[in-house]
Amino acid sequence: MDSMTGTSKSIQVISYCLMPNHFHLLLRQNVDDGISNYLSNFQNSYTRFYNTIHRRDGSLFLNQFKAVEIETEEQLTHVSRYIHLNPYTASIVRSLDNLGGYPWSSLNTYLEKTDDDFIENEVVMSLFGSLGSYKEFVFDHADYGRNLKRNGKLWLDFG
Repeated sequence: MDSMTGTSKSIQVISYCLMPNHFHLLLRQNVDDGISNYLSNFQNSYTRFYNTIHRRDGSLFLNQFKAVEIETEEQLTHVSRYIHLNPYTASIVRSLDNLGGYPWSSLNTYLEKTDDDFIENEVVMSLFGSLGSYKEFVFDHADYGRNLKRNGKLWLDFG
């Protein structure tokens, strides 16, 4: 049972990265409105928790979440890479050697083949021959993303 929605696997988490001021989730929707319901419950639960701890009222999130439908396997792999590189691109993690150790990302599940009931990484990993080929795919693009960010030109191109 999915504790966030009360349904049986309304979504699957493919990859994630939590950043200091935002988060990225790559989700697969298994039922109609699964993602909307999951994220609404996630944001509401976190807001209640945060407001209780900090004795405050009001919303925490400025905007509704942004969603992009993944249409191709190529798009899926690029979005996964973008999510996993986020701490490096933002210079929170200074070197690629430390990227796998960033504790608020699913990258380590991908790189170390660790057992994680929360992450359904098979959908991405099935497109690569090995853990090493996924790591190479991610890391070989790291400096390109960081340079775009430095120049204020970071965007996702799905076309």
